[in-house]
Amino acid sequence: IASTYTTMTMMKIATALLLLAGQSTNAFLPPSITTTRNSALHAIESSDDAIIVSRRTLLATSLETLAVSSLLPLIANADDVVDGAAPSAPAASPTVVVAGATGQTGRRILERLAGQPNLSVIAGVRNVEKAEKSLGESSTVVRGAMVQKVPSLDAAGVELRKMDVSDTTESLASALSGAQSLVIAVGFVPGNPLKMNKSAHEVDNVGTCKLIDAAKSAGIKKVVMVSSILTNGREWGQEKSPGFVVTNAFGGVLDEKIVAERYLRASGMDWTIVRPGGLKAKPPTGELRISGEDTLNAGEISRDLVADVCVASLTDGKASNKVLEIIEDEETEPKVFNGLNM
Repeated sequence: IASTYTTMTMMKIATALLLLAGQSTNAFLPPSITTTRNSALHAIESSDDAIIVSRRTLLATSLETLAVSSLLPLIANADDVVDGAAPSAPAASPTVVVAGATGQTGRRILERLAGQPNLSVIAGVRNVEKAEKSLGESSTVVRGAMVQKVPSLDAAGVELRKMDVSDTTESLASALSGAQSLVIAVGFVPGNPLKMNKSAHEVDNVGTCKLIDAAKSAGIKKVVMVSSILTNGREWGQEKSPGFVVTNAFGGVLDEKIVAERYLRASGMDWTIVRPGGLKAKPPTGELRISGEDTLNAGEISRDLVADVCVASLTDGKASNKVLEIIEDEETEPKVFNGLNM
């Protein structure tokens, strides 16, 4: 009886937290479904081709799912309290790895995960010593054809592990050991035009596929991959669109990314592929627009929103085995997708 009572109490707390968040969790419904707005709690606008989500709603959704996941070990352990017997040891905190954690998008994902309670976070980096220094400093850096401001990051409690996609599959699997989830935020940096094709192939195709193999070998259950809109442009008549032509000129990167996307989809693991438009370092100025697979060929989005979507996708079941194309809705015509902003 005590066991049943404790379990029910924990479930009531979980329900209360969901109500406290006060938001619908249908941000990842398929685009063909229209959300009925019959309550002030619904902050989602949907149409036949996209869903507009406020950032507050997105963050609330993340809070709901992370809160429930953190309570599940407590609910499970409640069943062990029978007739005064000592409860079993609490379950270990779930562990998530961010591959490409020092990149512009990766470090934003890392920052959000590092701030979550009851979650172990691992930063996958190419050089641990350099990463320890760079993550704690703000600076202006030149990355290929881009000049970007890099904010400092409070990574206290985050474990850094060497994770280079040029390493062997076995080495990568070892670095992923003990984790349940993986966010792949790796990508080649445009630079020497004579080496871009080789670099894009090695990182966005071969290296990413190797990381997927390693994840499967290490027992990873959930993989969220940051990709790009128009990766599959050739399949829906976009190979001559300005966005595809400009972006793919950088090492044929879209053709390389789609290979890794298909590899992930065939892996047997639970996956979410996040395809953002042109990436901006500045905070968002418009609402988040989530669209269906192979629907967006233009638009830009803040890296902050990309990070929010990736974090939410780790725990939101409605993002399971789906492609999410995302841009900011500026209430104006989307800008041409420019590869320089990747």
